[in-house]
Amino acid sequence: MITPIHIIGILLTVGLLLFVSIHSGRKVKDAKAFTTGGRAGSWMVCGAILGTLVGGQSTIGTAQLAFSYGISAWWFTIGAALGALVLSLVYAGPIRRSGCTTLLEIVAKEYGRKAETIGSTLFLIGIFISIMAQVLSSSAMVTSLFHIPLTWAAVISGVLIMLFVLFGGIQSAGAGGIVKLVLLYISCITAGVVVWHLGKGLTGINHDIETLNASSPLCQLNGLTDIESIHHRYGSMVARGPLKDIGGCLSLMLGVVTTQTYAQGIWSGASTAKARRGGLYCAFLIPLIGAACTLVGMYMRGHYVTTAELTAMQAAGELLPEGIGVIQSSLEAFPAFVLGHLPAWLGGIALGAMLVNIMGCGSGLVLGASTILVRDVYGNLAAKLGWAKPTHSQLTQTRLTIAGLLALAVVIALSVKGTFINDLGFLSLGLRAVALLFPLSFALFLPGRFSARAVGSAMITGTAVMLLAKSLSLPADPVYYGLGASLLLMLVLRNPSQRVVRK
Repeated sequence: MITPIHIIGILLTVGLLLFVSIHSGRKVKDAKAFTTGGRAGSWMVCGAILGTLVGGQSTIGTAQLAFSYGISAWWFTIGAALGALVLSLVYAGPIRRSGCTTLLEIVAKEYGRKAETIGSTLFLIGIFISIMAQVLSSSAMVTSLFHIPLTWAAVISGVLIMLFVLFGGIQSAGAGGIVKLVLLYISCITAGVVVWHLGKGLTGINHDIETLNASSPLCQLNGLTDIESIHHRYGSMVARGPLKDIGGCLSLMLGVVTTQTYAQGIWSGASTAKARRGGLYCAFLIPLIGAACTLVGMYMRGHYVTTAELTAMQAAGELLPEGIGVIQSSLEAFPAFVLGHLPAWLGGIALGAMLVNIMGCGSGLVLGASTILVRDVYGNLAAKLGWAKPTHSQLTQTRLTIAGLLALAVVIALSVKGTFINDLGFLSLGLRAVALLFPLSFALFLPGRFSARAVGSAMITGTAVMLLAKSLSLPADPVYYGLGASLLLMLVLRNPSQRVVRK
């Protein structure tokens, strides 16, 4: 239950982050110099990448998945770490030497503006899914803090993200971003240490899960049949199947490589060596947060049931076991642990840092999506079709688009509220990888060998195949189907007789 000390901690943390961000922002005279290279040291590069990688999906989403599937929830942050590793060791040098400032600019330089437009449009799908994930993450925070229905929590979350957009968000770059990440990191690791102590290590945590499931109807409610199935569900790294879990990891890894936000951190480095080192720091730090949040989710599974589970138990004539708590849904696993098991002052700091991080990530995503829609999609379409110039200014169009995107995100997020936040993350990053991985990689490492027609067709077909595989619930992760279709089409449409020369 939230206390005045929690509230004071949240307000002080948000206030501190506001002060540091505004103060550090005054010192930055040329934003372009920071974002496109030449100034950032290794730790600043690390902070720029971690600022968006470590958000609601890495913390709340990981704990939620661990609540239902145990240690396999760790794959999300393992995939993110592997992505940072590949980005640093394989792609950092080539993208910095490309002379471009965005990944899609690299694609346009090799394959033309049409390929860039297709890539931007397809990226919107992945970005929108991430916006939905941020809405669900922040809804879990609001629900835990104020015990209101999820519908109202989602609406409030959408409004708060909109306010962050109007305010400009609390910067993820610079000193403000570093302080935010330090506070969030300390909070997560501390939560992991507290869980380890309370649960008496991983053996004790697993024992509590086994005891709760075996002594109540939860075993049958969650599709478990015996002790062995409980062990597999919560103790296996591939609890949902090797192709599913490893495919999710692959989506994260390749999605990090092909997302502009993370590449921007590499471009910001003062040198290629410092940029690589910053990425390697990320690769080391991210899994530690994932491990801590996974432990939190597993601990909560051994000591809490959801409202739906409690209702089913009561319908079966069963009583809630002594000492077991109740949360509205698995979404609340992490914030409920912070409120109930961390010292109030530390819990307030953790919740404040997490709230700012989630809202900041959400505001950045929705602002980027609205900009692409207004400038690239709508602007290009209007020019091509000869539409009359809109009566509203571009600023008004952007604001209306932001409101529309958030309203749509809230509605769709509520319709898929039973979905795991991390599954939305896997899908979002996977879609970005399917759209851009091969065009970007071939542009950097095999230039002049593929035509614009091959690239554009591969982008569209790969994305369509991945979405179809997802909608049909085909075996294995949808990213396998999307990547396979994209690569196959590029190879089929390739002209093997000569190199493609770009003007």
